[in-house]
Amino acid sequence: MDGQSGQSPATEPVGIDLVAPEVFAPMLRRLALAALGVGVGAALLSAVWLSWPYAILIGLAVAVPTIGYVFAFQRRRLWLSGTVIRAHRLFGERTVDLAAATGVQLLVYPARLSRIALRVTVGADTQVVPLAMYTDVGSGRELHLLGLRKLADALAASELAAAIAISEVLVQQLRAEARDAGLGERPLYRAVQSVRSKDSVSPVVLTDSEVAALG
Repeated sequence: MDGQSGQSPATEPVGIDLVAPEVFAPMLRRLALAALGVGVGAALLSAVWLSWPYAILIGLAVAVPTIGYVFAFQRRRLWLSGTVIRAHRLFGERTVDLAAATGVQLLVYPARLSRIALRVTVGADTQVVPLAMYTDVGSGRELHLLGLRKLADALAASELAAAIAISEVLVQQLRAEARDAGLGERPLYRAVQSVRSKDSVSPVVLTDSEVAALG
């Protein structure tokens, strides 16, 4: 370990956002500016009939929710440090240790844009980590290779059989992505397709046997 950095490569934080907030940063800035403009317009228009204090309150009521949403979206991040997931939220941070997990599941949200996520439970705390999303026409987005590898390693440190099984699924997904395999060869896509084939409309937790079949 480098004595200057204070962290080993194994525990250096890695972003595990499926879509990093930076991707949407330009759009979010435009949205915030548009909300500000609409708020100012609403305040000026209201001032024709109301006193300025009330007009300003109306302008704030129009602009602040959207600007607040933009700020909250940019604040939300997921990091993995060793076996610890750190979820940055608008206020504060939640941490869950995969090595101490009491429950680990793969969860599929079927829709035209289907998502598959890792759900980790540690005592009373639960954290969901999106792993991939796929459209019904065969396109989508998957967690980057480094994120998959770090998650697989962290899950392998757990004593839960389910965590070990899901770790193997992520390793197979990692190998498929690394060789640019077709979607049909990628475990996460196969998991989504299996749920879609059942015409499910609500989130589905994959069973142990279904997870094992993906590995």
